[in-house]
Amino acid sequence: MLLSAASGAADAFVFLCVGQVFAGVMTGNLVLLGGSAAGVGEHGVALRVVTALAAYGCGVACGAWMGEGLRWRLPVILLVEVVLLAVGAALWGLELITSDGDRLGLLAVIALAMGIQGRIRATPTNYFTGTLTSLVGRTALWSLRGEDVWVLGRLIAVVAGATATALAVRLWPGAAAVVAAALAAGALLAEVVPGRPSHG
Repeated sequence: MLLSAASGAADAFVFLCVGQVFAGVMTGNLVLLGGSAAGVGEHGVALRVVTALAAYGCGVACGAWMGEGLRWRLPVILLVEVVLLAVGAALWGLELITSDGDRLGLLAVIALAMGIQGRIRATPTNYFTGTLTSLVGRTALWSLRGEDVWVLGRLIAVVAGATATALAVRLWPGAAAVVAAALAAGALLAEVVPGRPSHG
């Protein structure tokens, strides 16, 4: 749930502060790329989308390499994600992001973290269309399962994470990127504390 909230927070931060694209929702980015190819949408969005897609893809590859190639334990991989998000938060909070090139670099760092996150869990924590589709389908057929409580929880968590970041953007813009890093750090802590269950 904390990783799902971190995903919502990261996407809200990137969309609101970095350039109206997404760090983890690649379907949305592909749609934006299609609009840009047709000459519709914000100027420069294609470059930001391509940056996000490339960085996310690298993150997925790194997540696969760390998790299956090197067989690193989950807490170590989560630590890599937390470090990337913390670097992004520090760059943003210290006001070191001053140009379009800097924004592309920040986008790449956060999308890389989201790609790693997307690869390390069997349950989705940064893409939710399939999650929502499955839940609504089972609801329509009156065939809900006990674990659907966690499915609904992940959907609520992604909205809560995005809301927390949006509030930070409004109330304390310099801390807006901290929300995703803090939530991912909470997920890491939950993973390393003995006897604590973890659910996406």
